[in-house]
Amino acid sequence: MILAAGIGVFLFFGRTGTIEVTVDPVSSANLNVPEATTSGTAAKPAGVKTTTKLADIENQKPLANPPKVIKAIYLTSWSGGSATRIKYLINLAKTTQVNAAVIDIKDYSGYVAYDIGVPDVIKYNAKEIRIPLINTLIKQLHDAGIYVIARVTIFQDPRLALARPDLTVKSKKTGGSWLDNKKINWIDPAAKDAWDYDIAIAKDAASRGFDEINFDYIRFPSDGDLNDMSFTFWDGKSSKSSVLKSFFKYLREQMGETKLSADLFGLAAINHDDLGIGQVIENAYQYFDFVCPMVYPSHYANGFLGYKNPALYPYEVVKYSLDAGVKRLMAGIPQPTTGSSTTVASSTVAASVPFRAKLRPWLQDFNLGATYDAAMVGKEIQAVEDSLTGDNFSGWLMWNPSNVYSL
Repeated sequence: MILAAGIGVFLFFGRTGTIEVTVDPVSSANLNVPEATTSGTAAKPAGVKTTTKLADIENQKPLANPPKVIKAIYLTSWSGGSATRIKYLINLAKTTQVNAAVIDIKDYSGYVAYDIGVPDVIKYNAKEIRIPLINTLIKQLHDAGIYVIARVTIFQDPRLALARPDLTVKSKKTGGSWLDNKKINWIDPAAKDAWDYDIAIAKDAASRGFDEINFDYIRFPSDGDLNDMSFTFWDGKSSKSSVLKSFFKYLREQMGETKLSADLFGLAAINHDDLGIGQVIENAYQYFDFVCPMVYPSHYANGFLGYKNPALYPYEVVKYSLDAGVKRLMAGIPQPTTGSSTTVASSTVAASVPFRAKLRPWLQDFNLGATYDAAMVGKEIQAVEDSLTGDNFSGWLMWNPSNVYSL
């Protein structure tokens, strides 16, 4: 089966009709640039076969009886369009504890990966059909009992930046769009037009039958010449965390009761500041069904918890991070009645909305800082189970950018 961070420093690294489709992109490793993990590319893999015309089926419904505990692997959009990779996923679901998949529908490149009809996506030329028959794919996975999560990246978006440079973070030096260390554009997190654009994409994905929508890159930029940044929509006076909280609230209002999850840096579970990027875990707890801190041990700085190389201590790093995160989560959830009184944590009073989320972390299944074989990944999973006990345990998400997982 698949065995599959106190105050500290975190390393910022930079998921219907007749259409033209690409048949079975190659099954070799398809790399993508994940939020806070190893680098790669979302370019089309070599060896993709010629295109043909196929018609998709009708929109699907979410699973009627979704699993209570989600154990998911991540797939790029290219893998989502590969018959070989989907067969691999279904086999994992048959032979391991995996019961879910996170599939990119809009990754860091800004392209939407299926034949979406959202007018602005078409207008901005932001569609690249990597998953030819999205409804058919969802049905195939649902028929195999697999819970399907659509991953949408938000404020790192080169395609939207190209079409709408007015929405981007600006460079003080050039007056043009600011670029991070990887020469990628960022959208001003306070730009409401960008909010509406991504929400339209998320709504379309939900209408297709995805069981959950997962949001990544929901933050201010962290890598690059930060002193060179200027913002048109953010006033620079209100806190970054308040900007993101407003987005979270708006997102929930617009998406209704669709299941939503948010990816945060691992230190968001530990630090009580916003990490300089606007991420405060309590704000996410209020509006998402699942909050997913990326507790990759390789991404904690040397010296974290006294370890020279935290990547060598997956159990200790993951458990410490989640223990901190669950303590903060429980502080904002009304506790059950005991005797004649109801115990409610003090932070609930301060919270404008009671916490609704559960913790469900991203775990590392890639080699960085240490070799992550099945035993190392198993230690991460054990840490999750030991920290998030009972009803608090809602599973984990496993990241490997090559989409090949430890068995």
